Amino acid sequence: MLKEFKNFALRGNVMDLAIGIIIGGAFGKIITSLVNDIIMPPIGLLLGKVDFSNLYLNLSGKPFASLADAQAAGAATINYGLFLNTIIDFLIVAFIIFLIIRQVNRLTVKPAAPAEPSTRECPYCYTEIPVKASRCPHCTSELMPVK
Repeated sequence: MLKEFKNFALRGNVMDLAIGIIIGGAFGKIITSLVNDIIMPPIGLLLGKVDFSNLYLNLSGKPFASLADAQAAGAATINYGLFLNTIIDFLIVAFIIFLIIRQVNRLTVKPAAPAEPSTRECPYCYTEIPVKASRCPHCTSELMPVK
């Protein structure tokens, strides 16, 4: 059973998956930093010096100066600012993955060759007939072979 597990774990697909998860985690941290440190501060500045990571609804009824104070006091909060940051994280990651997959598909997927037509039109009665037909089954006209 140990040998079977070793064969499974060292197969190419499992190793590729592990590497993908590790790189994905690191990429997620980069995107989170991009959103929190680069994208959201200018947007917050344009919207009246708003810090999105500090936007929350206090459900406890007691006033708190910041989200950190409310969390330190154990107050129930709805952290919609953090949720907005997470949505932007997701949209950026999804868009980048879309671009990567689109490029991979362009490089690997070859366009299918157009299929040879299996029918043609009779030049006399204009009905559909098989390409290899030498006589039209509808009007019985003799047909020239298709080249």
